[in-house]
Amino acid sequence: MKKIVIIGGGAAGAKAASKAKRLNPENQVELYTKDNNIAVSLCGLPYYIEGSVDDINKLIIRTPSDFLNMGIPVFLGHEAQEIYPEQNCVLINGNHIFYDELILALGADVNIPNIENINAGNIFTLRSIDSGVKIREKMLNSKSVILLGAGYIGIELTEAFIQNGLEVTIIEAKERIASDFDEDFSRLIQDIIVSKCNSKIQTFYSEKAVKITVDENNNFRSLITDSGKEFFADFCVLSTGAHPNVEIAKKAGIKLGMTGAIEVDNRMRTNIKNIFACGDCTQKYDIVTREPAYIGLGTIANKEGRVAAINATCKKEYEVFDGILSSFITRFFDYTISKTGLTLSKALEYSKKVNLEPISATITKKDKASYMPSANEMTLKVLADKRSGEILGAQGIGCVGNIAQRINTITSALQARLTVDDLLHLDLPYAPPYSSSIDPILTAAYKLKEQIKK
Repeated sequence: MKKIVIIGGGAAGAKAASKAKRLNPENQVELYTKDNNIAVSLCGLPYYIEGSVDDINKLIIRTPSDFLNMGIPVFLGHEAQEIYPEQNCVLINGNHIFYDELILALGADVNIPNIENINAGNIFTLRSIDSGVKIREKMLNSKSVILLGAGYIGIELTEAFIQNGLEVTIIEAKERIASDFDEDFSRLIQDIIVSKCNSKIQTFYSEKAVKITVDENNNFRSLITDSGKEFFADFCVLSTGAHPNVEIAKKAGIKLGMTGAIEVDNRMRTNIKNIFACGDCTQKYDIVTREPAYIGLGTIANKEGRVAAINATCKKEYEVFDGILSSFITRFFDYTISKTGLTLSKALEYSKKVNLEPISATITKKDKASYMPSANEMTLKVLADKRSGEILGAQGIGCVGNIAQRINTITSALQARLTVDDLLHLDLPYAPPYSSSIDPILTAAYKLKEQIKK
């Protein structure tokens, strides 16, 4: 029997706790979190704010009572303060908690801009159940909002606010929206957002927030950028990304990687014996570039939590997590926006370090047989290495239902390191309601092959 202590109750910590207990019911598994909830679907928060999820409790996958019924005590509002690796001990709320195996699922913290009055009222971040509830309550009593940042969460919140009748102002420090995509796809996303939101949205790029003004109650009034522009709204939401929560690990001598997150091997082991880490606090391995990377997603956190639990629990068997492809998908009204692997800009940057010649093919065609009444156009961009033919990544935009299957196929191709020729030999299923007789993936692959021949 082992005592396994888990710090953090997000996707990774909750998965690690339940898996460790299932693997050996004799294990003493304890979960500690500084939050008021555990096992929450943070990805569902924009849809709760929008109103398509009608009850915030539906986003709580498991409660502390559920875990206790499994024999796992959960301690809410318990923050880890120090780790003493030599004593196999963690200081939590002033108490020394001893362990045989420690799993750190510390999560990530929102990037808070260092600007005047950033802590004023009616300025929100979206990182918890409580924050989701507060944003929805404020939204229902407001007419306008400023979104500081235009990443994935910003896109999803834009839809939520527009659906509820608000006027939305997006302010982005970078030159374009959704900068994880190539510039041509960022433009497509921008065009979609403007067309779906009509006069209800304004977007401003290359504008860095420098000051927030407040009213007599110290509540948000306006935001001033470095160009001198001033933007007014009823409230402001920060969609400024996140960084790994690693301070307690760093103080304990746990090694951080070049991304600033905790460095782990493919068994989720840190450099200190009996200490594992998983989820948004850890550095990842990029399968395409074979280099360290950082991304925080619930799907990855779940996988890593499972692997950490198996390796912390089992003596002879082990499990590995091979890495990530930075795959992403979201919905904006009736559109799907998705990507996997490298963008062309990232591939060109990567080619400066390795023997690589990135090429891309972009196609726009119907997502199914053109005579089908539900046929819609989709745009797909597929990347490959001209020298080896290996697939490097893909980006796609189209109506809901037609992009996910294509990006999923490319994801599998990346995992298997398939070439353009391999892709052309895939026996993709066909029927008029699902695809054209030559699938858009194959059309893009044929264009890539033509480039390789040149």
